[in-house]
Amino acid sequence: MRFLRFFIFLLAFSIFSACDSGPKVIESAPASTDNATSSGSSVLDEIAAAQQQTPSENQMHKVVVQEALNTDKYTYMNVTENGENFWIAASKMPVEKGETLYYSGGLMKKNFQSREFNRVFETLYLVSNIQKQPTAGGSAVDQALAQAQDGGSPSLDPPKDVKLAEGAIKISELLANKQKYVGKMVKITGKCMKINPNIMGRNWIHLQDGSANNYDLTVTTTENIPLGHTVTLEGTVALDKDFGAGYRYDIIVEGAVLR
Repeated sequence: MRFLRFFIFLLAFSIFSACDSGPKVIESAPASTDNATSSGSSVLDEIAAAQQQTPSENQMHKVVVQEALNTDKYTYMNVTENGENFWIAASKMPVEKGETLYYSGGLMKKNFQSREFNRVFETLYLVSNIQKQPTAGGSAVDQALAQAQDGGSPSLDPPKDVKLAEGAIKISELLANKQKYVGKMVKITGKCMKINPNIMGRNWIHLQDGSANNYDLTVTTTENIPLGHTVTLEGTVALDKDFGAGYRYDIIVEGAVLR
C-alpha cells in the first residue's frame, strides 16, 4: 500500500512538472518557424506566395519602421500604421529605424516562432510587394489615384468665363481662403475637364472655372458628370487629405452633389 501511494505521488509530481515547464503559447493553428513552416516550405516561399494572395481591395500600406531584426535571408520589422503597431517580415533588405516603407497584400501568420531570436510573434505579416517609394504600379487603386491626381485633359479647352450659379464661389476665392472654408459646404460652378470614375466608390471630377489660371479643383461625388459640361456641385472642403501611398491633396471637395 505504501509503495502504491508513493508511486501515485511520483506520477502526479511528474505530470505537474511537465505541464509547468516552458512558455505557454495557445495556437489557433500549427505555428510556423523561421526555419521551416508546418507544411515544410520555407518562409521565403511563403513571402513569395504573399504576392499572389493580396486582399481584394489591394490596399497599399504606408508604415514607419520602429525596429528591424535581420536573419541570413529575411528581415523582421516592427512597424506602425495609423497609430497601430505590428510586425511584418520580408526578404532581407537594408532598413533603418524611422524609415517609411510601402507594401500591399501579405499573409498573416499566428504564433510565428523565431528560433533565431528565441521568441514567438503573436501576429506576423509576411509581405513580398514592399518598397521604399510609392509607385502607381502597386495596385489598381494606386494607379487610379495617380490618374485622379493628374491635371486636366489637354483635349478640352479651358473655360474663359463661367457664369456662377446662385451661392457659388469662384475657385480662386476658395484657394485664397482655404482656412475659412475648411470643413464647410461650398458650391462650385465649373467645367468638367476630366473624370476618373469608380475609384474607391466615388467619381473624381476635375473642375475649372477660369478664375485660377486653369487650376483643376478635384471634387469627389457619386453623381455622373458628363465630360466637358459645366455643372454646379456642392460638397465639403478638406485640406491636406492623404489617401495613402503618397497621394495627398492640398485641397479637395468631398461628397459633392449636383445643384
